[in-house]
Amino acid sequence: MKIGYARVSTEDQNLDLQIHALRKAGCKTIYTDDGISGTALVRPGLQQAIASIKPGSKLVVWRLDRLGRSVLHLAALLEQLDAEQVKFQSLCESIDTDSSGGRLVFHMMGALAEFERLLISERTKAGLAAARRRGSRLGRPRSLAPEQIEAARSLLLTSDWPLQHIAEAFRVHESTLRRAIHGSGPFAQRE
Repeated sequence: MKIGYARVSTEDQNLDLQIHALRKAGCKTIYTDDGISGTALVRPGLQQAIASIKPGSKLVVWRLDRLGRSVLHLAALLEQLDAEQVKFQSLCESIDTDSSGGRLVFHMMGALAEFERLLISERTKAGLAAARRRGSRLGRPRSLAPEQIEAARSLLLTSDWPLQHIAEAFRVHESTLRRAIHGSGPFAQRE
């Protein structure tokens, strides 16, 4: 059984051409997304199409870019289909995973996606290393300033307040306060 999927990015575009081509290719059921970008990971029509597909069936699109814009997203989606024993066909690019050529293109896309993931990882690591060399502080800002940590320590030592109430007074979670003052023997006993 062939399931069709069609998508247009803007309200000005029309699904008619895609739907006509999908019906001509033998799709009885066609799911659509109207006015949704290919970069959007959540697309109701695509989710319905994938949910309706059974092993042995085939997802058909008019063009590959109707399914997704990024190689990573396309490869992940095609791998998901393959794992569920679902075939894939793109009409304009003549990609059909029923054929050996289509399977080759599928595996090449997977290799390209892996290459893209590795490049992104390398660039991220290089950027973080450069930021560290410049002395940039990485990560989330601290929840408590050093003066607040000292004030919390003082409250723990001089008052009968439990850690929970002190954390509430500083508008942080108990575990955040505990980590901030960690390593001080008397405080661990007051918790």
